[in-house]
Amino acid sequence: MTRLPPKPAARPERVSLIRYLRLFRRDILSAQPAKLYRAWMAEFRTPFFRSYLINDPKLIHEVLKARPDDFPKSERIGAGLRPLLGDSVFLTNGETWKRQRRIIDPAFEGGRLRDTFSGIMSAGQAAADRLAAVADDSPQEIEALTSHAAADVIFRTLFSLPIEDETAQKVFHEFRQYQRSQPILNLAAFVPGPRWMPRFFRSETRQTARNIRALITQLTSDRLAMIAAGTAPDDLSTKIMTTPDPQTGDTFTVEEMVDQVAIFFLAGHETSASALAWTLYLLALYPEWQDKVATEAASFDGTFANLSTLKVTRDVFREALRLYPPVPMMVREATTPTVFRERVIKRGAQIVLSPWHLHRHTRLWENPDGFDPSRWSTENGKTCARDAYMPFSSGPRVCTGAGFAMIEGVALIAALLRDYEFKVVDGREPVPVAYLTVRAKNGIWLRINKRNDRHI
Repeated sequence: MTRLPPKPAARPERVSLIRYLRLFRRDILSAQPAKLYRAWMAEFRTPFFRSYLINDPKLIHEVLKARPDDFPKSERIGAGLRPLLGDSVFLTNGETWKRQRRIIDPAFEGGRLRDTFSGIMSAGQAAADRLAAVADDSPQEIEALTSHAAADVIFRTLFSLPIEDETAQKVFHEFRQYQRSQPILNLAAFVPGPRWMPRFFRSETRQTARNIRALITQLTSDRLAMIAAGTAPDDLSTKIMTTPDPQTGDTFTVEEMVDQVAIFFLAGHETSASALAWTLYLLALYPEWQDKVATEAASFDGTFANLSTLKVTRDVFREALRLYPPVPMMVREATTPTVFRERVIKRGAQIVLSPWHLHRHTRLWENPDGFDPSRWSTENGKTCARDAYMPFSSGPRVCTGAGFAMIEGVALIAALLRDYEFKVVDGREPVPVAYLTVRAKNGIWLRINKRNDRHI
């Protein structure tokens, strides 16, 4: 029987609210019942509000594409992330969000993605060079290595700076500490109240957020000085800082830019590190696919023009994003009464969209829990890719860096698989858990060897 990728055990069907909150605080995924993998819609009640998890593709289309203004981002989620992200584009709604996207989106258009490719490839080569020191068949914690690589990509493409190992590890630990000290929902997510209401964040949560934002503030201030002096490189941060809102003519202030860089780092570092680590684990678990990717990588010339030749690598990465979407759940709020599947959804209800459950839905996908990159060329895979696949969300609020992330993931995988072979460590199967992103409870451990020195 084919070995399935690891999946967290579901909770019992019925638990008390207190028990559910405790489970949720530890891990979003294992706090959910198994029925969500087959349900079109499920209701959850608290004393303060009701939430509805929806897996029905028609309802997801209505929330994300047909009526996005009626279902803005939920402040209950924003309450948990605001110490780090402030008023970033990830948390805002309405006209503020639209203004932010008007300034940010041009930096991630097709032509600009080509401009960032050299930074991505340089980071990939640097990551491959670093692996030489640990490619001795000993168990290595992969999440730390992929976090370093993803952080390097962000700093090279945003600020034209290669990140030093000490700094990368510090940022990695700060972000991991932030995740574990502040779950995606805190008290404010369950008790309604205005934004000035105390949120009861742990002191370590506030401190790690301050540490991260202090680093970003210094980088942003330094870049503004370079822009003023006419010496700034033409990278993503310069593009964003110098792009005026086409409607008002205003550019981002320093504080606004810090908010945006914080979400770029969270989205481009945490999520990319998660996706890359799970991809490497899956390739180690299924060596026949690893060999296909390695063969493809060996023929890749490293140019943007020929990135499209990495077809197997792209399908493998898409499959990893399906099984382990970095952002497992998204929450919207109903601002007007509506009816979903003959149920009245009141104003203020929370609408939960879960890529984790949607991507493994037993009524939509063939072999939903299996690893099968070839599915993307099947009729079922093509249908689900259109209706039931959203690792970057969908509609107007689709992640502005989705195209960047796909290029980055494919390029980094090719850079690593060209020179190295990855093998699982017996007895150390990773257990998926979700804080802000999908990680492994005790890390992802793999053995690494140079391809010209395989251990048979």
